[in-house]
Amino acid sequence: MVARRLLLMLVATLLSVPVAAETAYKCTAANGRVSYQDAPCPARAKQQAITLAAPGPAAPPPPDTAAPAPPPVAVTMPMAAPPPAAPLPMLYRCQKATDGSLYTSANGQPAPYAVPFGVLGAASQPLGSVYGLGGAGASAPELNRGKVTPGLVANNYVWVRDACRPLDARETCEALQQQYDENEHKLQQAFQSEQAPFVKREAELEAQLANCASH
Repeated sequence: MVARRLLLMLVATLLSVPVAAETAYKCTAANGRVSYQDAPCPARAKQQAITLAAPGPAAPPPPDTAAPAPPPVAVTMPMAAPPPAAPLPMLYRCQKATDGSLYTSANGQPAPYAVPFGVLGAASQPLGSVYGLGGAGASAPELNRGKVTPGLVANNYVWVRDACRPLDARETCEALQQQYDENEHKLQQAFQSEQAPFVKREAELEAQLANCASH
Protein backbone atom coordinates (compact mmCIF):
# COMPACT_ATOMS: atom_id res chain seq x y z
CA MET A 1 0.00 0.00 0.00
CA VAL A 2 2.83 2.40 0.83
CA ALA A 3 4.59 1.60 -2.44
CA ARG A 4 1.39 2.29 -4.41
CA ARG A 5 0.95 5.61 -2.62
CA LEU A 6 4.52 6.57 -3.42
CA LEU A 7 3.97 5.65 -7.07
CA LEU A 8 0.90 7.88 -7.24
CA MET A 9 2.79 10.76 -5.61
CA LEU A 10 5.66 10.30 -8.07
CA VAL A 11 3.30 10.27 -11.05
CA ALA A 12 1.58 13.40 -9.77
CA THR A 13 4.97 15.08 -9.34
CA LEU A 14 6.06 14.10 -12.82
CA LEU A 15 2.83 15.43 -14.29
CA SER A 16 3.39 18.81 -12.61
CA VAL A 17 6.85 19.29 -14.13
CA PRO A 18 7.73 19.87 -17.82
CA VAL A 19 7.16 16.97 -20.20
CA ALA A 20 10.97 16.28 -20.57
CA ALA A 21 11.02 13.59 -17.76
CA GLU A 22 9.27 10.56 -19.29
CA THR A 23 11.03 7.71 -17.35
CA ALA A 24 10.52 6.80 -13.69
CA TYR A 25 12.55 4.30 -11.72
CA LYS A 26 11.36 1.67 -9.25
CA CYS A 27 14.12 1.06 -6.73
CA THR A 28 14.09 -1.99 -4.42
CA ALA A 29 16.61 -1.78 -1.57
CA ALA A 30 18.38 -4.81 0.03
CA ASN A 31 15.87 -4.75 2.89
CA GLY A 32 12.98 -4.93 0.40
CA ARG A 33 11.93 -1.28 0.71
CA VAL A 34 10.53 0.04 -2.59
CA SER A 35 10.81 3.62 -3.73
CA TYR A 36 10.06 5.49 -6.93
CA GLN A 37 12.13 8.34 -8.33
CA ASP A 38 12.89 10.15 -11.56
CA ALA A 39 16.65 9.43 -11.32
CA PRO A 40 18.41 6.05 -11.61
CA CYS A 41 18.48 3.90 -8.45
CA PRO A 42 21.63 3.61 -6.22
CA ALA A 43 24.09 0.89 -7.22
CA ARG A 44 23.09 -1.47 -4.37
CA ALA A 45 19.36 -1.23 -5.18
CA LYS A 46 17.45 -3.27 -7.69
CA GLN A 47 16.27 -0.94 -10.45
CA GLN A 48 13.26 -1.19 -12.76
CA ALA A 49 12.68 1.55 -15.39
CA ILE A 50 9.10 2.59 -15.97
CA THR A 51 8.31 4.50 -19.15
CA LEU A 52 5.57 7.07 -18.70
CA ALA A 53 3.40 8.09 -21.63
CA ALA A 54 3.84 11.72 -22.50
CA PRO A 55 0.65 13.70 -21.82
CA GLY A 56 -1.23 14.62 -24.94
CA PRO A 57 -2.23 18.13 -25.87
CA ALA A 58 -4.70 19.75 -23.65
CA ALA A 59 -8.25 19.01 -24.66
CA PRO A 60 -9.98 21.96 -26.32
CA PRO A 61 -12.62 23.62 -24.25
CA PRO A 62 -16.10 22.32 -24.88
CA PRO A 63 -17.97 24.29 -27.50
CA ASP A 64 -20.23 26.99 -26.25
CA THR A 65 -23.64 25.40 -26.47
CA ALA A 66 -25.44 28.47 -25.22
CA ALA A 67 -28.04 29.73 -27.67
CA PRO A 68 -26.78 32.72 -29.64
CA ALA A 69 -28.22 36.03 -28.61
CA PRO A 70 -31.06 37.08 -30.88
CA PRO A 71 -30.24 39.93 -33.23
CA PRO A 72 -31.40 43.33 -32.04
CA VAL A 73 -34.90 44.11 -33.12
CA ALA A 74 -35.30 47.44 -34.84
CA VAL A 75 -37.95 49.46 -33.09
CA THR A 76 -40.19 51.16 -35.59
CA MET A 77 -42.19 54.05 -34.25
CA PRO A 78 -45.77 53.83 -35.44
CA MET A 79 -46.68 56.49 -37.95
CA ALA A 80 -49.27 58.96 -36.90
CA ALA A 81 -52.64 57.88 -38.19
CA PRO A 82 -54.20 60.28 -40.67
CA PRO A 83 -57.17 62.17 -39.30
CA PRO A 84 -60.50 60.42 -39.94
CA ALA A 85 -62.38 61.72 -42.91
CA ALA A 86 -65.16 64.18 -42.15
CA PRO A 87 -68.20 64.70 -44.35
CA LEU A 88 -68.05 67.58 -46.78
CA PRO A 89 -69.68 70.67 -45.31
CA MET A 90 -72.53 72.44 -47.07
CA LEU A 91 -71.09 75.58 -48.60
CA TYR A 92 -72.70 78.32 -50.65
CA ARG A 93 -71.48 80.72 -53.30
CA CYS A 94 -72.99 84.09 -52.47
CA GLN A 95 -73.14 87.35 -54.38
CA LYS A 96 -73.15 90.64 -52.56
CA ALA A 97 -76.16 92.78 -53.29
CA THR A 98 -74.09 95.96 -53.18
CA ASP A 99 -71.33 95.33 -55.71
CA GLY A 100 -71.97 91.86 -57.13
CA SER A 101 -68.73 90.38 -55.73
CA LEU A 102 -68.69 86.66 -54.89
CA TYR A 103 -67.76 84.96 -51.64
CA THR A 104 -68.11 81.52 -50.05
CA SER A 105 -70.24 81.06 -46.97
CA ALA A 106 -71.55 78.23 -44.77
CA ASN A 107 -74.84 80.15 -44.48
CA GLY A 108 -77.14 80.05 -47.48
CA GLN A 109 -79.57 82.54 -45.93
CA PRO A 110 -77.49 85.57 -44.92
CA ALA A 111 -79.24 88.19 -42.86
CA PRO A 112 -80.53 91.27 -44.71
CA TYR A 113 -78.73 94.53 -44.16
CA ALA A 114 -79.45 98.20 -44.84
CA VAL A 115 -77.42 100.08 -47.43
CA PRO A 116 -77.76 103.53 -48.98
CA PHE A 117 -79.80 103.24 -52.11
CA GLY A 118 -77.11 105.02 -54.08
CA VAL A 119 -74.60 102.26 -53.27
CA LEU A 120 -76.58 99.93 -55.50
CA GLY A 121 -75.77 102.08 -58.53
CA ALA A 122 -79.39 102.11 -59.60
CA ALA A 123 -80.66 105.48 -58.42
CA SER A 124 -82.06 106.25 -61.84
CA GLN A 125 -83.84 102.88 -62.13
CA PRO A 126 -87.16 101.92 -60.55
CA LEU A 127 -86.99 99.56 -57.60
CA GLY A 128 -88.73 96.88 -59.64
CA SER A 129 -85.82 96.84 -62.09
CA VAL A 130 -83.23 96.75 -59.35
CA TYR A 131 -84.79 93.90 -57.35
CA GLY A 132 -86.56 92.00 -60.09
CA LEU A 133 -85.31 88.95 -61.98
CA GLY A 134 -81.57 89.03 -62.42
CA GLY A 135 -81.01 91.50 -59.58
CA ALA A 136 -78.20 90.85 -57.17
CA GLY A 137 -80.33 91.04 -54.03
CA ALA A 138 -83.70 89.93 -52.77
CA SER A 139 -86.96 91.78 -53.23
CA ALA A 140 -86.72 95.16 -51.50
CA PRO A 141 -90.43 95.61 -50.66
CA GLU A 142 -90.49 92.24 -48.93
CA LEU A 143 -87.40 92.96 -46.87
CA ASN A 144 -88.34 96.52 -46.01
CA ARG A 145 -91.80 95.67 -44.72
CA GLY A 146 -92.03 96.89 -41.12
CA LYS A 147 -88.45 98.23 -41.11
CA VAL A 148 -88.93 101.58 -42.81
CA THR A 149 -88.21 104.45 -40.45
CA PRO A 150 -88.12 108.22 -41.02
CA GLY A 151 -84.32 108.05 -40.80
CA LEU A 152 -84.10 105.41 -43.49
CA VAL A 153 -86.44 107.27 -45.77
CA ALA A 154 -84.57 110.55 -45.25
CA ASN A 155 -81.23 108.98 -46.09
CA ASN A 156 -82.53 106.69 -48.87
CA TYR A 157 -81.53 103.44 -47.09
CA VAL A 158 -82.96 100.13 -48.29
CA TRP A 159 -82.76 96.58 -46.98
CA VAL A 160 -80.99 94.06 -49.16
CA ARG A 161 -79.81 90.47 -48.82
CA ASP A 162 -77.10 88.63 -50.70
CA ALA A 163 -78.22 85.88 -53.06
CA CYS A 164 -76.64 82.41 -52.46
CA ARG A 165 -76.64 79.03 -54.17
CA PRO A 166 -75.29 75.70 -52.86
CA LEU A 167 -71.97 74.43 -54.20
CA ASP A 168 -71.63 70.97 -55.71
CA ALA A 169 -69.00 68.50 -54.42
CA ARG A 170 -66.27 69.62 -56.82
CA GLU A 171 -66.81 73.30 -56.04
CA THR A 172 -66.89 72.53 -52.32
CA CYS A 173 -63.50 70.77 -52.52
CA GLU A 174 -62.02 73.70 -54.41
CA ALA A 175 -63.31 76.11 -51.77
CA LEU A 176 -61.94 73.93 -48.95
CA GLN A 177 -58.51 73.78 -50.61
CA GLN A 178 -58.49 77.56 -50.92
CA GLN A 179 -59.41 77.89 -47.24
CA TYR A 180 -56.66 75.41 -46.34
CA ASP A 181 -54.02 77.40 -48.27
CA GLU A 182 -55.13 80.65 -46.65
CA ASN A 183 -55.07 79.05 -43.19
CA GLU A 184 -51.55 77.66 -43.79
CA HIS A 185 -50.33 81.11 -44.75
CA LYS A 186 -51.79 82.59 -41.57
CA LEU A 187 -50.31 79.75 -39.49
CA GLN A 188 -46.82 80.40 -40.85
CA GLN A 189 -47.12 84.11 -40.17
CA ALA A 190 -48.57 83.78 -36.65
CA PHE A 191 -46.54 83.87 -33.44
CA GLN A 192 -46.32 80.59 -31.55
CA SER A 193 -48.76 81.85 -28.92
CA GLU A 194 -51.29 82.60 -31.66
CA GLN A 195 -51.04 79.34 -33.62
CA ALA A 196 -53.53 77.17 -31.69
CA PRO A 197 -56.70 78.19 -33.60
CA PHE A 198 -54.93 77.84 -36.95
CA VAL A 199 -53.65 74.36 -36.02
CA LYS A 200 -57.17 73.34 -35.02
CA ARG A 201 -58.60 74.70 -38.25
CA GLU A 202 -55.88 72.89 -40.22
CA ALA A 203 -56.93 69.55 -38.72
CA GLU A 204 -60.60 70.25 -39.52
CA LEU A 205 -59.83 71.10 -43.14
CA GLU A 206 -57.56 68.07 -43.60
CA ALA A 207 -60.34 65.78 -42.36
CA GLN A 208 -62.81 67.37 -44.79
CA LEU A 209 -60.36 67.31 -47.72
CA ALA A 210 -59.85 63.59 -47.18
CA ASN A 211 -63.23 63.11 -48.89
CA CYS A 212 -62.13 65.09 -51.96
CA ALA A 213 -59.87 62.41 -53.48
CA SER A 214 -62.66 61.13 -55.71
CA HIS A 215 -63.93 64.56 -56.75
